[in-house]
Amino acid sequence: MIGQSEVEEALLHQLDIPVDYNSHVNGIEETTSGVVVTTDKGKTITAKYAIAADGARSFVRTTLGIPFTGTKPEMVWAVLDTFIKTDFPVCPEIITFQKDGQSRVAWIPRERGMNRFYILLDGEITQEKAEASVRDHMAPHKVEFKKTEWFSTFEIKERVASTFISKDGNGRILLAGDAAHVHAVNGGQGLNTGIADAFNLIWRVAFVAKGHGGSTLLKSYDEERRATASAVIDVAAKLVRTTVKTALEYVEIIEKNAGYITGMGVSYSSNTPLVVDSNYGDFVAGNRCPDLWVTKLPVRSSQTNAEELSRMRLYELFGYGKFKVLFIGNEKPASFEQAIELQQKAEIWHIHDQDHRLTTLTYEFGAEWVKSDEGAVVVVRPDLYIGYVGKDWVQYLASVFN
Repeated sequence: MIGQSEVEEALLHQLDIPVDYNSHVNGIEETTSGVVVTTDKGKTITAKYAIAADGARSFVRTTLGIPFTGTKPEMVWAVLDTFIKTDFPVCPEIITFQKDGQSRVAWIPRERGMNRFYILLDGEITQEKAEASVRDHMAPHKVEFKKTEWFSTFEIKERVASTFISKDGNGRILLAGDAAHVHAVNGGQGLNTGIADAFNLIWRVAFVAKGHGGSTLLKSYDEERRATASAVIDVAAKLVRTTVKTALEYVEIIEKNAGYITGMGVSYSSNTPLVVDSNYGDFVAGNRCPDLWVTKLPVRSSQTNAEELSRMRLYELFGYGKFKVLFIGNEKPASFEQAIELQQKAEIWHIHDQDHRLTTLTYEFGAEWVKSDEGAVVVVRPDLYIGYVGKDWVQYLASVFN
């Protein structure tokens, strides 16, 4: 429920390169060794790869001739970002109103005390009709619109690009965000799904650009995120079509699909190259790595008799950009030479019951959930999804970087 401008502002402060706003691509050309992009400001950019996240009307996707097919339900919504005065009981959660057996108005609290209303109307759509519908649904409580920052309408479209990579999956131009998929706003999955595209993609591009991988890395982005986009569209489609039913039916759809709406339940199929069907306990290939508790163990020395232990969750410790090979329990790296060879691409972790220590590893942790008589090797991808669980982790990584 945080506005896109707020999210973009937060992300902007994390970047170490400038962002050129209000600049439009008016030409793109792909060669065997890179991509050349020209803009309406007369700028020319040459790069190894280009990521096109230029919206639902993507110039790049259209120029490449990539089909963008789907359905278009005959539904047009009004949206209001407004400040109100009301005697309706205010709460920090989304409220769906039901009237005459339908749930056509949703009230979403926003930052700065602002409120967003989604209103499904028939016939001509105006701000006055949208405000009247909100008053009607909130009656007998009174509502006064003090200041409206934004009013707009949006037509529901559900489309997915036939491929997210140019040249039928073999090219250097990659689609992400609305350029690759569009759907109903219900569930607030648009910006989140676009960011998830980037999170899934950018480490792959970094590896390939540095010469650490090939087409397998990029093609699996297309396969994983295109399947996810289709599933997101299905969830949004259910939600938007349920607005003409009761509010309880609408809420039931939200509860059943909370995993996709939050993004926390998105998983990748073992049919894709970077997911091998395997599991150990809570570690399931294709799912997000579980955020388990571990205890950081400092390196022992002859001068240290007592050690201060620090208990943290894995996601507090995980960095972004490398694979993580977790040796759990009594499993230990057979060869540290392998670890040294992979250090540019992977980190070697050892998580045990604190009685089986390897003093030469930087990433060494104890955990109460580890059973001393069991063991496993888990490969966690840079996007923190499980790629593989099993003995053949070296072969798995070799296949990733072939």
